Amino acid sequence: MKLRDEWVTYDSGGAGVRAYQAWPDHGDEPLPAVVVIMEIWGVDGHIQDLVRRLATAGYLACAPELYSHGSLPPALSQERIAAVKAFFETVPPAVWQNPAERDAAAAKLPEKQRTLLQETMGLLFNPNRPWDRYVGDLRAAVRHVQAHPRAKGTRVGSTGYCMGGALSGRLACAEPALAAAAIYYGAAPSADQIPNIRCPVMGFYDGGDPRTTEGVPAFAGAMKAAGKPFEHHVYPGAPHAFFNDERRSFRIGPSRDAWARTLAFFARHLAA
Repeated sequence: MKLRDEWVTYDSGGAGVRAYQAWPDHGDEPLPAVVVIMEIWGVDGHIQDLVRRLATAGYLACAPELYSHGSLPPALSQERIAAVKAFFETVPPAVWQNPAERDAAAAKLPEKQRTLLQETMGLLFNPNRPWDRYVGDLRAAVRHVQAHPRAKGTRVGSTGYCMGGALSGRLACAEPALAAAAIYYGAAPSADQIPNIRCPVMGFYDGGDPRTTEGVPAFAGAMKAAGKPFEHHVYPGAPHAFFNDERRSFRIGPSRDAWARTLAFFARHLAA
């Protein structure tokens, strides 16, 4: 299918946020919309590909670059982030979440390369992320796609991955207009916010990574207690980021199943 795609800047509380969006270049009927929420790597090639895949499936898809609020820091450019991803492919996955081990591995690099790498890693793995600002930018993205000529009057959903998975859940808590939310291996929203969810939620989890999966039973219980629709799937042995086909963690079987379920989920709740 022929697509139209573009980078745009939309307003969020008086600040500009860049976003990559795509939609089918066919007909003029209104299209349901999906806000695609990035991993910590920003709107990289993988996220752009997912935007186009959703557009091919018949949606207006939009991925906000959440690091670009106001302006994108040079240390979070795609070139700098790509250098961090390349570095991580050379070390065991356990190193990624351990600052001391990350620094020890980076110490083996030439000084200039190490300095740039550590600056970018410090921002990517910042424990004090501006979660509220991210959610505000995502709510503004919902308004942005609702105003698009091809999506006026249609339903809007969200899907997110890792950090973006957590944000997809938080967006469901904060945005009454959201009609469906998919969470890929993201942390659950806080229990006190779950009663605010007004849309069905579907989760996909990496059975080989307890950091996110061990919280799923409590999340499912809280959703049931609050009377909120929640369907979830845990893929035994699948590593974190099993859906990212640009990384060594990619697993075809779980990804195929999750993608089919995601499209069916959006077809039920967005395209009706």
